[in-house]
Amino acid sequence: MSQAPTTPTLAPIPRHVAIIMDGNGRWAQKRRRPRVIGHRAGARAVNRTIDFCLERGVAALTLFAFSSENWGRPSEEVDALMKLFLNALDREVDELHRRGVRVRFIGERERFGAALVSRMQLAEQRTADNRAMTLSIAASYGGRQDIARAARELAADVAAGRLLPEQIDEAMLSSRVALADLPPPDLFIRTGGDTRISNFLLWQLAYTELWFTDVLWPEFDAAVLQQALDAYAARERRFGLTSAQIAALATETSTP
Repeated sequence: MSQAPTTPTLAPIPRHVAIIMDGNGRWAQKRRRPRVIGHRAGARAVNRTIDFCLERGVAALTLFAFSSENWGRPSEEVDALMKLFLNALDREVDELHRRGVRVRFIGERERFGAALVSRMQLAEQRTADNRAMTLSIAASYGGRQDIARAARELAADVAAGRLLPEQIDEAMLSSRVALADLPPPDLFIRTGGDTRISNFLLWQLAYTELWFTDVLWPEFDAAVLQQALDAYAARERRFGLTSAQIAALATETSTP
């Protein structure tokens, strides 16, 4: 699924990177500009991030674009975000398709207007067979909402007699949450200085490495992203095992 890195590296590359893109509004306020200007600047940071991940061979990138809670923001800001979203889809999908990026959306898309839902569907259909990278955009998404939807699906299967309650385990629930066909995120990044995951991919982030930065999203660039990857490469991911067990497994894997 992933393409080969364009530059040699000894550091492990995360298969899946998930990002909360925080700080657009504060970036604009610092410059005494409307918040929508910050969102426009943030769109350029998205393009830089996609470029970087494609170059490094990251197989999947998931971006938190609009949370289920963001509907509570001032209506003028929500309207401006929807227009930006529409414009970005019209402008960027052709280029993403040319570069082999598969685009998908997770979240309650029925809350969006018909024009935006149509653009989402067209983007997904056009790029469905691409394999260079999967770009998942979380829009009107919440982690609790995601788990509740999966639980409703399983409950419906039990009620219909297709499933017994005792058959429900972690693997089955994992198969019903968003991004079930992708590896779980290896690296989570949040910009803007807050150190919480804010209802993003709650099930999927169970063993993800977390990395936070004070850099505001419009200022996020390849240098900052490389810092995150360097920090990730320096960590030991044990998944409940001991360091000695991890070392033994690495030896077994590397032995011909």
